[in-house]
Amino acid sequence: MKFSILGAGSWGTTFAKLLVENGHEVLLWARRQELAEQINENHMNLEYLPSVDLPPTLVATSRMSEIEQFSDILVIAVPVKYLQETLEKIATKPRIIINLSKGIDSKLNTVGQAINLRWQDIDYLVLSGPCHAPEVAKRLPTSVVIASKNRTLANRFQTILSNEYFRVYASEDVLGVEICGAVKNVIAIAAGILDGLGRWHNAKASLITRGLHEMTRFGLAKGCKSPLTFMGLAGMGDLIVTCTSNYSRNRYVGEMVGKGKTLQEVLCNMKMVAEGVHTVKPLLELAHILKVDMPISQKVYEVLFLSKNPYEAINELMKRPLKIESDFNIDSNCEASST
Repeated sequence: MKFSILGAGSWGTTFAKLLVENGHEVLLWARRQELAEQINENHMNLEYLPSVDLPPTLVATSRMSEIEQFSDILVIAVPVKYLQETLEKIATKPRIIINLSKGIDSKLNTVGQAINLRWQDIDYLVLSGPCHAPEVAKRLPTSVVIASKNRTLANRFQTILSNEYFRVYASEDVLGVEICGAVKNVIAIAAGILDGLGRWHNAKASLITRGLHEMTRFGLAKGCKSPLTFMGLAGMGDLIVTCTSNYSRNRYVGEMVGKGKTLQEVLCNMKMVAEGVHTVKPLLELAHILKVDMPISQKVYEVLFLSKNPYEAINELMKRPLKIESDFNIDSNCEASST
């Protein structure tokens, strides 16, 4: 099969490598011509995926017209903040879209919702889970989930993408998988703040657990298909790795802030985008509309953008009114109601 991939960052490049190793043809779009030339001439992406040899048959381009002509299967691997402007460069409607990006845009849309505003009646899939690019690129064992409202389509691409080191599970809960991918990045920033303050293991375990609860509560209120999605690879799996791995850009942002740096200082020294930074504000706007309490996300926003002292934010979280552990009920329609 032929795949056109938008985004030559670490994950877009790694996914291109995976597809080529699975026997498919790939054209990878890079925003900058010099990066496309580096991939084509040196078979490496030194900027985003150093020390990884890329297949000689992997071709890159900086011309969007070539991406449109190459394949009607389009893979999205650009930061969500650049998604809309990138989609507007594409004149031809694709037949299938596979989304790898994680976040909520400034208009309060998930990637799937943003794409639906651009084109309707497209077969859409989202792939997510604990899959840091450097490990996948090194062919280390990784498991993810791919979701589509069309179960047959999800099963088809589950088979196409799976190999001896990359195992894909199928799901029909598109919205749930997208919500997991967006919210876990915000929780990972909080986890990084704890690392920056002193690597508090008790606090971090509690944060991940309550972060999963917060993510689930929000997803159910938003209308996800199944609460089990949040216990799976896209939810708990991705949350654990993003909160604990040194590969995690979101955890790194939190760690640097916990050590006393300002958000602007941290972002100025980063080449890649930490999606949680751009997701937290629209996430809280949606939570307000849905009347969902998200205390961890709220404190992340206050620390990042309102200069709140992390110790003060933690103190406020610890002094919140006491509750039973499971403070929401799940009815037959998978909706969450506060108790």
